[in-house]
Amino acid sequence: MHLPPRQLLRLLPLASVLLAACSINKPQQGPGPSTTAPQWQQHQQAVAKITQYQTRGAFAYLSDKQKVYARFNWQQTAADRYRLLLTNPLGSTELQLDAQGSVVQIVDNKGKRYVSNDAEKMISQLTGMDIPLANLRQWMMGLPGDASDYQLNNNYQLQSLTYSRNGQQWKVNISDYDSKVNPPLPANLELTEGGQRIKLRMDSWTTQ
Repeated sequence: MHLPPRQLLRLLPLASVLLAACSINKPQQGPGPSTTAPQWQQHQQAVAKITQYQTRGAFAYLSDKQKVYARFNWQQTAADRYRLLLTNPLGSTELQLDAQGSVVQIVDNKGKRYVSNDAEKMISQLTGMDIPLANLRQWMMGLPGDASDYQLNNNYQLQSLTYSRNGQQWKVNISDYDSKVNPPLPANLELTEGGQRIKLRMDSWTTQ
């Protein structure tokens, strides 16, 4: 369906402590463990077995054109079904995305609904944010997704990767993991591409 011109999310700035909390340490220098190591293979298999999960935290999108800060709630209820909710600091819903199979529905902050089979394009048109959503779902779990160029930390977990698509080159860094869940899952994630930067801080994980 035809989408209206780009609409910026009316999200209020959070305290600067958010960015400090979301800041990412630089990847370790030198070669890390081999991506063929059995410990990494076992970790990937354990993560892949997680079919349902929920994570909450802080989201920041920074570019030359806009800065967006929000709380997020990501709930995955099946391999092809999930919901992403962005709320402003006052707790009001700014964007809700529901995906099932190849169909996605987005409700904006005015309650208007949009349906499409391309979530990334729809979010870009509605909010001006370019988010590699399909692979982000994998990166949030500490999996490389479609990226073949990636490095591990000393615990045989994903630490950084480079992913190219449509003339863009995304760099992803995971600074630390939440060891309170088993298997451990990312706690801080940062994506950069050109002048764009996306930060996610996962405050909690619930898995099944």
